[in-house]
Amino acid sequence: MKKSNVVKVGIVGAALWIPSHLTLYAAISGNSSDDYSSILLLTTVAVLVGILIFSALYLYSKTKQISEVMKRRIGTNDGRFSKYIETFDSKQIDQYFKFKSKEGIKGGQGNLLTTLLLTTAMCLSANTASSQSSRSTGSLLTEGGILITLVLILVPIAAGIILMIVKIRQVLKVYQNKENQEEGERLAEYLKEIDGKELENALLKRKHALDYGLNHNELTGHLAAEDDKGLLLDVSNSAILPVVSAKKRATKRPAIDPELSRLILWFLGSATFWLLFGTTVGEYLGIKFVAPDVDQVSWLSFGRLRPVHTNAVFWGWASMAMLGLGYYVVPRVSNIPLVSIKLGWWTLYLINASVILGSVFLMAGINNGGGEYREYIWPIQLLFGIGLLLTLINFLRTIARRTTHEIYISNWYIVASVMFALVISIVAYIPTWQNGLGETIVQGYYMHQGVGMWFMLFTLGIVYYFLPQQLNKPIYSYSLGILAFWAQILFYTVIGTHHFVFSSIPWSLQTIAIVGSVGMVIPVAAGTANFLLTFNGAWYKLPSSYTLPFFLVGVIFYFTGSLQGTAEAFRSTNLIWHFTDFTVAHSHLTMYGIICFFLWAGIYALVPRLSGKEAPQITVGAHFWLALIGLLFYTIPLMYGSTLKGLMWIDGKPFIDSVVLMAPYWLWRAIGGSLMWLSHIFFAYNIYKMLTGSPPVDVREAAIAKLNQSYATTEPEL
Repeated sequence: MKKSNVVKVGIVGAALWIPSHLTLYAAISGNSSDDYSSILLLTTVAVLVGILIFSALYLYSKTKQISEVMKRRIGTNDGRFSKYIETFDSKQIDQYFKFKSKEGIKGGQGNLLTTLLLTTAMCLSANTASSQSSRSTGSLLTEGGILITLVLILVPIAAGIILMIVKIRQVLKVYQNKENQEEGERLAEYLKEIDGKELENALLKRKHALDYGLNHNELTGHLAAEDDKGLLLDVSNSAILPVVSAKKRATKRPAIDPELSRLILWFLGSATFWLLFGTTVGEYLGIKFVAPDVDQVSWLSFGRLRPVHTNAVFWGWASMAMLGLGYYVVPRVSNIPLVSIKLGWWTLYLINASVILGSVFLMAGINNGGGEYREYIWPIQLLFGIGLLLTLINFLRTIARRTTHEIYISNWYIVASVMFALVISIVAYIPTWQNGLGETIVQGYYMHQGVGMWFMLFTLGIVYYFLPQQLNKPIYSYSLGILAFWAQILFYTVIGTHHFVFSSIPWSLQTIAIVGSVGMVIPVAAGTANFLLTFNGAWYKLPSSYTLPFFLVGVIFYFTGSLQGTAEAFRSTNLIWHFTDFTVAHSHLTMYGIICFFLWAGIYALVPRLSGKEAPQITVGAHFWLALIGLLFYTIPLMYGSTLKGLMWIDGKPFIDSVVLMAPYWLWRAIGGSLMWLSHIFFAYNIYKMLTGSPPVDVREAAIAKLNQSYATTEPEL
């Protein structure tokens, strides 16, 4: 890494580290509320300073790039054009020789960084002084209203800076593309004029190297060894080496109705927003486990934010993403257009409205009494239910008009899941059954059916369409899919009360729930076998695809996470793990490891076909690995620590000892959650690139296009 880049990273890292360090210090040092207020103000200002520094560095780097583009007109052409020629790909070399054959037939950085560093130090020292004075004198800066006002002033300033960067970036991108286009034209003129045998030989050698592929019999001894460079390859001077292996791009499919495509993309865009919002709240909650006194605002208290997090990712992210993919799958496998796009738009509006209103009400302390995953009050959940009812009508009418003889298995799963979601909502929100122990039984029924009969059924229906499509082969066994479908309906609907083992509900009902949990081995084993056997014979496609790894991870967690739920249901294990963070790890292992990875796989498979644009493969890879590693960092420490915690309770140790025991595991939870949250930023960026991204002008492509164009305009008519 260059020295200048090291300095940049150091400054930005310091700007980001300082506020987090001060906040953590405030949380563990036992300061008064005035101290917290001062440190909160200092943190906010430091974050703003960090944004300013980052903005300045970003604009400086962009300006430097433009200056380098400008220098191309002043410098000599031969050396610069030679670099372009050395990095031609195989297709460009072919086009160049094709053109040649036709021609033959025819005839102050350091000062800036120092200034920024001094400015940062002065701002931080000034804020530290004001913080110290506020501790001693009790100034207005310790008042909550003043702090909120200052924050409200700083937020639009930061937003304005970010907007300015976006606008300047767009202007610079247009300018740079224009310059690249002109540079390509100059390169084209250079290629026309140059006439060297050495150049052609070099290009032929490069093309041979680019087109080389293994014949899978190199080790048999039939080929003579030929190696010009030896065993160790010197790549220091090689140009444009790929950072990651190239993946296969999306295959073009028959076009769908543009209006339906627009509806689907709005569903997926809304889902992406709620994923970022919900997991940002979850990231903040994870930090609170390490620094519980990070704020003193009632709207940001753990008890209010936790349901905001869970409901936003449940009803906002996962539900919207499932419905968006479902609106593509249902008419596609029915071989008929969707009956009513208008009903789809109403579903989009109603569900978004329910999540927005629900989040605001929960943060204000207005909820449904604390029932997990049903914290929204009934008028808000009613909006969600109406949206699902409209979707059910839309799907049923579409399937009824299908031109295929059979109903494909994806539609079985998708329609059944919408039906179950409506049924469990009615049962949970109509107060007839919610008396005494009936409340507990209904809660177990609703909570588990929400996960298993809404999210899991719908997502499996999506997998039964997209996995065979991505593998370009049919599902291994239709019968196994139907077996898994009916077995899940039989067993999953009775297992909700295994969350209340050793409670006051009837012992027989607890036993039925445990038996149903064991019975879930049948649909899980059948579904997993079906998916893995579909992979059989096509494993070689895995390294060249950026969607199949998401599907494979989802299948693995489908098997392990689901069977973990079976293991938790037994009375012996329930005694250890219940009421510990083990259930938190399990819920993330299933909802995140199964549902999210399957949804991401479907989105990456579908959106390029709707928009015609691909996401950068390196950022897709970053999304995959950060999400997977973050999930493992999150769940494994929690499961291990919670097992020790449960054993401490059985041994009769004081409760506070188990809290102290969990502190390092909660830190791992925060680290894993941070990686998962970062992966969602990459995912949002990928969605942005797939919807609006446009590749920059490539000088080499522009040069080849100019050569072809010039030949086409000058070629005489026969």
